[in-house]
Amino acid sequence: MNKPLTIVTPTYNRAEYLPRLYRSLVAQTCHDFQWLVVDDGSTDSTPALCERLCAEGLIDMRYIRKENHGKHTALNAGIAATNSALVFIVDSDDYLLPDAVRRTLDTWSLFGNDRLSGICFLRGISENVPLGQPFPRNEEIASYIDMRFNRGVSGDKAEVYRTDILKRFPFPEFEGERFLAEDAVWAQIGLLYEMVHINQIVYISNYLPGGLTRGDHSINVRSPNGSVESVRWFLSKQVRLKVRVPMAWRYIAYGLFAKRRLSGLIKASGAPMLVLTQIPFGLALYLFWTRKFADQLHSHRFVSVNDEAASHVFSGGKTHRPRATGDRL
Repeated sequence: MNKPLTIVTPTYNRAEYLPRLYRSLVAQTCHDFQWLVVDDGSTDSTPALCERLCAEGLIDMRYIRKENHGKHTALNAGIAATNSALVFIVDSDDYLLPDAVRRTLDTWSLFGNDRLSGICFLRGISENVPLGQPFPRNEEIASYIDMRFNRGVSGDKAEVYRTDILKRFPFPEFEGERFLAEDAVWAQIGLLYEMVHINQIVYISNYLPGGLTRGDHSINVRSPNGSVESVRWFLSKQVRLKVRVPMAWRYIAYGLFAKRRLSGLIKASGAPMLVLTQIPFGLALYLFWTRKFADQLHSHRFVSVNDEAASHVFSGGKTHRPRATGDRL
């Protein structure tokens, strides 16, 4: 019998941190879930560790191993292998509070319907200190686009999504690119569905050295096709103009890094007049980033899959959403 919730954990060389997440799952007040670990080609002791944890039988656990192609590809593999109604993505260096599963299932039982894509809880740096801002109102129904970008609620959150929707919107994969911001999917879903927002911390984040930080656009310019897809959805008229304009600059700049023609970018944007009018600014941003990130763009160290920082970014680290306004270029 399928469990109603699957906790999907993409991981790469995080054997040191997985046991803490495992212990937090064993400690859940409700065990009506499956933990699916998707190993993105780890070279440490992750395989042996996961085999041992599976053998303990304390929770329903599955382990999948694949070649290293990036966190987003690991998520695609995990979601494809999931048959539960809901998916909760939990990074390998984070953990859940004891009532996270129970709150998830109770909340969905109360609010779940066809027009909702899922639930958005708070993350915390501790049990009582939220990461970023809480939501304006508890139990508010709103889209990801509206809550996070139009209204500017800051900080990473703990999203639980319907599995059927995630299977309809897989993360785009591009040959040679190992980074894709989760916004490439979250924003696309947010244009069609709303979520229920719960002002309750259920997820504790641990930001490790070498992970992503806001405004680190060098990551994006090294995976430009994925970056184009990530920002394209923010050109929609559902997004306030104050956000759409700088996103158009990024869209153009990333497209140029991807060696796409401007005519093709304009046609694919869904907002041709906006993109057309912002070409001078997008070109200026492209030239600025070309100079700023020259070393990263031409250094083999920054594209090596086995580089410690890069591997954390690509497969096990945080994928912060881009800030709507105010971040440095």
